[in-house]
Amino acid sequence: MISDSENKKISKFLSLVLRHQPEKVGIVLDENGWTDVTELIDKLNLSGLGVNFEVLKYVVSSNNKQRFAFNDTLDKIRANQGHSVDIELNYKSQTPPNILYHGTAEKYLNSIFESGLQKMQRHHVHLSADVDTAIKVGQRHGKPVVLIVSANEMYTTGLEFFLSDNGVWLTDSVIPQYLKVLNS
Repeated sequence: MISDSENKKISKFLSLVLRHQPEKVGIVLDENGWTDVTELIDKLNLSGLGVNFEVLKYVVSSNNKQRFAFNDTLDKIRANQGHSVDIELNYKSQTPPNILYHGTAEKYLNSIFESGLQKMQRHHVHLSADVDTAIKVGQRHGKPVVLIVSANEMYTTGLEFFLSDNGVWLTDSVIPQYLKVLNS
């Protein structure tokens, strides 16, 4: 259908416009992050990407992180999480597993153990249920380190956790007392 490099290029651009800068192509996200598929395709093509509905479906379905989702009628699309724009994803609070993981780079450890994990420009701190995913996330920022998050202990104190459509656990912050380095 399309090459791996073209798929990656389109996926990265979709992440940009559906999570951070919808104005870059002139689309509008509704209060839940959805936008019209036909309008998105038109705007992507005006931006120089050769996208039709079949290509868009392929990019969404083949994304290994499942960053995007269509609604049931396939006429709306949104990013599953990671937004810096103001939207409400309507996730329901859920009981997390006992532990979750967070991948980061070694260079950030001092700061993290001083102030905890902060959502920064995003809506939530992102956590994973498995070590491999956390390692991959940490590798994007330098020498990877995996943090163990005592998620259920946090939850029992009243802190909320949400599970995104693509399996990423979300919370507002993690204070240092609930963190430790894996294998330390």
